[in-house]
Amino acid sequence: MSVIYQRVALIGLGLIAGSMAHAMREAGLAGEIVGHARSAETRETARQIGLCDRVTDSAAAAVADADLVVLAVPVGAMGAVAAEIGPHLKPGATVTDVGSVKQAVIDAVAPHLPAGVHFIPGHPLAGTEHSGPRAGFATLFRNRWWLLTPLPDSDAAAIGRLGDLVRAMGAKTDSMDAGHHDLVLAVTSHAPHLIAYTMVGVADHLRRVSGEEVIQYSAAGFRDFTRIAASDPTMWRDVFLHNKEATLDILGRFTEELFVLQRAIRMGDGQQLFDYFTRTRAIRRGIIEAGQDTEAPDFGRVGLPPAPKA
Repeated sequence: MSVIYQRVALIGLGLIAGSMAHAMREAGLAGEIVGHARSAETRETARQIGLCDRVTDSAAAAVADADLVVLAVPVGAMGAVAAEIGPHLKPGATVTDVGSVKQAVIDAVAPHLPAGVHFIPGHPLAGTEHSGPRAGFATLFRNRWWLLTPLPDSDAAAIGRLGDLVRAMGAKTDSMDAGHHDLVLAVTSHAPHLIAYTMVGVADHLRRVSGEEVIQYSAAGFRDFTRIAASDPTMWRDVFLHNKEATLDILGRFTEELFVLQRAIRMGDGQQLFDYFTRTRAIRRGIIEAGQDTEAPDFGRVGLPPAPKA
């Protein structure tokens, strides 16, 4: 493939930015990749592993003469980073982000960007429970959705160019209004994460008062909860604080559904439970048919590691 952006600046060097660096380098999509992270330790690690062509000690230096700037920091830090880099962005540059919340990011970032700079918020629906500069890999975005939430006055050519980059990294793209994005993600990501955190918290409390059985005898469902609940705590704290209304709306609906199931169990209403589980099972089939997961047994796990020797 050919170069799409001559210079790309990655602000924040965690899983998403690292995966972008690997994907862009593998496909030859960027002439130069420059990176910056707030932590000196992260910057040093990124230099050691050759994550970027250059790693700078300031965000301002990273964005100098960059054609594309990617804000890959927690949602709560977006505004401060935008204020820092705003005066140093070159005219015609595109700024995007990878945050899980969009309206709050737009409100925090847009006021700090100068005229002539194209702001196109984005969100790759891809990730793992791992974080840091060593966590990224080139295929993270393959066959995953990367949602863009352009502003009403966003430049069509700039949107198209960013879309070309995203697709060249293996992702599928779609565009939607920021508010609608935040509601959809509250259903598909934010509320499920909070439920997982809660269930693991309950289990941790039970383990503390009942011994180690919860850990030793974890079934597949609980193991999946722990994987989700192992996600970056700073990122998810900011997600819930900045998508408060949509998340609380979905949690309210979840509570209502939970009460319905509680009553069916209490009343021994097996038919209602069967009908409910049949409907929800169809959602899983739809996700597999859309190519967003595998139907391999046990979610494609290759098996647990062998038990340690005594």
